[in-house]
Amino acid sequence: MHTFRLHETAFAKLPDIFYARVNTEPLGDPYWVAQNHDLAAALNLLNDFFDAPETLAMLAGSAKKYVPQPLASVYSGHQFGVYVPQLGDGRAVLLGRSEDAQGKAWEWQLKGAGKTPFSRFADGRAVLRSSIREYLCSEAMYGLGIPTTRALCITGSNDAVFRETPETAAVVTRIAPSFIRFGHFEYFYHKGMHEYLQPLADFLIRYHFPECTQADQPYLALLQTISERTADLVAAWQAVGFCHGVLNTDNMSALGLTIDYGPFGFLDAYDRRHVCNHSDSGGRYAYNEQPYVVHWNLSRLASCFLPLCEEAGLVAVLDAFPNLYRNAYLKNMRAKLGLQTERKEDEELITDMFNVLQGRRVDFTLFFRHLSETGNTHGEPVPPKLAALFGEQNMEGFTSWLGGYRTRLRAENSGPQARAARMNSVNPLYVLRNYLAEQAIEQAKQGHFGEIERLRRCLASPFEERAEFADFAQPAPEWAAGICVSCSS
Repeated sequence: MHTFRLHETAFAKLPDIFYARVNTEPLGDPYWVAQNHDLAAALNLLNDFFDAPETLAMLAGSAKKYVPQPLASVYSGHQFGVYVPQLGDGRAVLLGRSEDAQGKAWEWQLKGAGKTPFSRFADGRAVLRSSIREYLCSEAMYGLGIPTTRALCITGSNDAVFRETPETAAVVTRIAPSFIRFGHFEYFYHKGMHEYLQPLADFLIRYHFPECTQADQPYLALLQTISERTADLVAAWQAVGFCHGVLNTDNMSALGLTIDYGPFGFLDAYDRRHVCNHSDSGGRYAYNEQPYVVHWNLSRLASCFLPLCEEAGLVAVLDAFPNLYRNAYLKNMRAKLGLQTERKEDEELITDMFNVLQGRRVDFTLFFRHLSETGNTHGEPVPPKLAALFGEQNMEGFTSWLGGYRTRLRAENSGPQARAARMNSVNPLYVLRNYLAEQAIEQAKQGHFGEIERLRRCLASPFEERAEFADFAQPAPEWAAGICVSCSS
């Protein structure tokens, strides 16, 4: 007998102006597309959790009754730099919370379970294609050690959903400590409802940042903590070549999580100006722009703290962000290069490296992975796998850089084998390349879901080379350049 129950989410303790109680819209004849048993175990769910018909109905938005009643939150945000006064959970509903074996609370959210008061003119649905992408990428980011929401499962249906073409519906179950965004603060600030900013800040401090209560200025400490987490997050993205695609303020987590996987992409051939969202014609959210736009987003959040803090303190937090990011980025890049000490010239070494890679179509992920095979000795041949990424005609600039890199390695006097092990522990062999996701999606459209689980298992341990996943460790084929990803899901 199915006895699983969720508890009322802590978010529901906020005044009801923060959300609306909603009813889901059932999927017709739902079925399982993917089940994340690793996450289920981490959430302390029973082994037979997915076996109960009630579980399928609950996570498809098709249960006859939900206790507690789901809710959808209201927020606003800057979309491509333009303020939109009201957004909100247009196709997401918060089901409730559970606690894991350590007593940590997790919120459960269904994405694609129908209209809410904040859907505007949309249908509140998600399609199979985008649900698979979010499921796989959130778990891939978790495997990489990057803060993220997680995905418990996907339920599907043959119900038609119309985007550019007719597609089928799906619901992904997302798990996170909280789904609060920058846009929650923006909504109440720009509406002139400043009396609700303090309860929201108090909520974050109570449930997620209790250390801020010890500060002389708790609300300024809250913004500082959000800034630090956000700097670490975007530095982690840059280090693995991840492009979010739509870094609007409503897609920025107050907890420093990667959230809202839409037109994302991992770099294949390195291009600092790469844009993964074909809707982003101006390149606002290009790979190299991410740190700057995140800083700009943080400034939008800081303005919402004006009723809570002195302006001078807020400006100081914003002014500190570039250095926070730079330090986090350099720490990540030194680790990727196998460097254990800090030297002033490291930044130039890293900049020169990317200048060499730019325009040569060198695979970002495999470059760092194969760089670990490089010895410290001057004049030593370039490892074959690394050389193959460049080709004979592109080696001249790289060999010059490699000489400086080897000089830097010898200055540390670190053994090549120990360095290679360190580098391989932070440089993944596997990432969720767009073409791999596309292959899984195409099979799923035919009712074959095995590739989704195979990819998830691989991406759960992206640093560990395994023969069974050798096909996932290849550069993207030429046809992958034609994959078109947009905001539509």
